[in-house]
Amino acid sequence: MVAGALLVADPHLLDGGRWSPPVVALVHVFTLGVLGNAMLGSLLQFLPVAAGTPVRAGRLLPLAHAALNLGLVLFVLALYRWPAVLPAAATLLPVLAPPLPALLRQGTQRLLRAGIGAALLALAATALLGVVATAVLRGYLMLPLDQVVDAHAMLGGGGWLLGLLAAVGGVTVPMFQGTAQVAPRAQRAWTLAAVVLPLAAAVARLLGMPATVVTLALALQAGVLAAAVLRLQWHAPHRRNPALVRFWCAGCIALCLAAAAACAGAAGAPGLEAPAWAMLAGVLGLGVGAPLLVTGMLLEIVAFIAWVDLRGRCPRGMRIPAVGRLQPEEDKRRVLALHLVAALLLPAAFLGPLATLAAGLALSAAHAATALCLLRCLRRARHFRLHPEAYR
Repeated sequence: MVAGALLVADPHLLDGGRWSPPVVALVHVFTLGVLGNAMLGSLLQFLPVAAGTPVRAGRLLPLAHAALNLGLVLFVLALYRWPAVLPAAATLLPVLAPPLPALLRQGTQRLLRAGIGAALLALAATALLGVVATAVLRGYLMLPLDQVVDAHAMLGGGGWLLGLLAAVGGVTVPMFQGTAQVAPRAQRAWTLAAVVLPLAAAVARLLGMPATVVTLALALQAGVLAAAVLRLQWHAPHRRNPALVRFWCAGCIALCLAAAAACAGAAGAPGLEAPAWAMLAGVLGLGVGAPLLVTGMLLEIVAFIAWVDLRGRCPRGMRIPAVGRLQPEEDKRRVLALHLVAALLLPAAFLGPLATLAAGLALSAAHAATALCLLRCLRRARHFRLHPEAYR
């Protein structure tokens, strides 16, 4: 919603290119605000249940959540108006890199834990490079900023974002979408690639290789992940949760288009200049594709957790509403429709300020509808807890 408001407040925001402070702020509103909150929060539920790894220091987690969002607010303010608060933002954001010892030491599903652990290591490296980039901007270090930022993007996008989506998706896609199980050999190959490819591309860029190395590596990783999910969906033996399937189908198509746009820019394809192709790839990947994947799963998981909470609070033998009653499929379809409108308008924002204004309004409306849908689900669960007789 904030990202949409930024586009509405400044319809010329995208004109400055990827290096303009407003665009950098917008990128981090998506990567940290939308994706960071959802992905880090999901791990707190996923690790104990699916990987058998307990989450330590539970009392500190609200502080970590506050640090992430306060750091993001300071980061946006620093880029828009007050550069002096940039070091404070850079100090707060890295505390969100979760500790790895428990994940490496105990739990089940070794392959799953390896994938999540690799993603968390990439997140820690991304945060470190973010601090380095901040130090370069403030004049504390003398390093080529473009190389540091590209390596930061490679580890964050390829190692953390795509790496975690694939690791967790290997469990949740078959479970919630009714697809076939991911073969262990394929999962091992992906985990290895999700470590080697981002690390190699980031190091190569830091050593002076052209930015095309990062572009093609990210495009390859996004394209392979999206194609694999689409293939699993196409051959699903027991399809279920149709709204979730459509969310992921649309998100994967957007990731494929983002990969194609990135490759077109790297190849010097006609129609747009290379920076414009890169911006289009970023809009399709970070603004459309990844949020569709995360939002679709968010709608399912919140309803599932609300159902589990009801089961734990209500006496044994009491019938409680099914997950589909707490979060009806019809509500999710409405949210999906709004997100698809925003998905079509966001790439069109390059056409001019009026298109940017429309894209911002659609983006805010889609995510506002998501929030209302989640709140209605929680309200239904609370109403049943207080008035179970109304559901008999």
